[in-house]
Amino acid sequence: MTRAPGFAAYLTVTAAYWAFMLTDGALRMLVLLHFHTLGFSPVQLAYLFVLYEIAGVVTNLSAGWIAARFGLTSTLYMGLALQVVALLALSQLDPAWAVGASVVFVMLVQGLSGVAKDLAKMSAKSAVKVLAPKEGGGLFRWVAVLTGSKNAVKGFGFLLGAGLLAVLGFVPAVLGMAAVLAVILVGVIWKMPGGLPAGRKAAKFTEVFSKSANINWLSLARMFLFGARDVWFVVGIPIYFYAVLSDGSVESKRVAFFMIGGFMAVWTILYGIVQARAPRILRAQDKSLGQIMGQAAHWAAALCVVPAALTLLVLMAGQGGGWLTAVIILGLLIFGAIFAVNSALHSYLILALTSEDRVTMDVGFYYMANAAGRLVGTVLSGASYQLGGLPLCLGVAAGMVLASWGAVRRLRA
Repeated sequence: MTRAPGFAAYLTVTAAYWAFMLTDGALRMLVLLHFHTLGFSPVQLAYLFVLYEIAGVVTNLSAGWIAARFGLTSTLYMGLALQVVALLALSQLDPAWAVGASVVFVMLVQGLSGVAKDLAKMSAKSAVKVLAPKEGGGLFRWVAVLTGSKNAVKGFGFLLGAGLLAVLGFVPAVLGMAAVLAVILVGVIWKMPGGLPAGRKAAKFTEVFSKSANINWLSLARMFLFGARDVWFVVGIPIYFYAVLSDGSVESKRVAFFMIGGFMAVWTILYGIVQARAPRILRAQDKSLGQIMGQAAHWAAALCVVPAALTLLVLMAGQGGGWLTAVIILGLLIFGAIFAVNSALHSYLILALTSEDRVTMDVGFYYMANAAGRLVGTVLSGASYQLGGLPLCLGVAAGMVLASWGAVRRLRA
């Protein structure tokens, strides 16, 4: 099989992104479960991730300009290096600190990790636009493989984080991840092939704000889509499962850690597998841009049904017992599969609708909206679970998917 000229660069960028997302997933699970066992409330847990998402909003706007000016490899290296620094900083957390000091410290470190993640994400996604073959649906295939494999790797990260916490403890886990990621960073810098743009000094920061109606509507749809996921994913479901699985004993806590990490891992891996196969599921190679836009609206409508149905079920069932938990798990896995197709459609459309000279700007703006959705979802996850439990989390998710459907219907070929 003949490889595209940029295939080696694509593989290197993908490998670096995998390494980053493995630590990103593990770190999220470590922080969530570690601080829950220390007695943090759902709202306090949500606070730990707020600056992470705020940093994503700011970073994506500036990262698009930085990459346009200094090149994609620069932002990729910066993302990996900052994640190493964040992991090392988190290892300095002192259990003797007051709750308020701990929250502020972890928020700041998570903010740094958020900057790192979005530098790496913007770099990897923008690289696909430049490196992918132009014929035969190559763009959709390459972006689906990158995003799908990344999410599968992040799923393994959730399981890794829960496992490391149970076996090694918090500090050894973050130090070990920092060491491994530092070695990978050195290897990527050493072996990075050519093929990525070096940047243009004349790029202006004001260029990051898109004048395209399609880019703006797609970004709004993306914001609501990821808000709909994180409103139950970040705090609601992990804390719900912990309440169901743990009776307070040390052994039950360990079992709960592995079960929660296992579910988060399976959900994210399933999401990644479906996302990678989305071009085949949609038969995208035979469809025009307008037809794919229509599919995006149909799949958003289908997604809305799942959290709405789960909300009604949980409200009617009350406590429900073990069967209710099993049905919730099944329903959320179905949500994950449909969500993956929606996400893959968005990831393709943002690259199809932009041009190579604006790719880092438009991708940065788009992922700024993605981070804004995650920010809103994170805050609402803690607040809605504390106010109304899992039913309110799921109900808010249904409303946000409905808003995403309304935005994606405004796209025009």
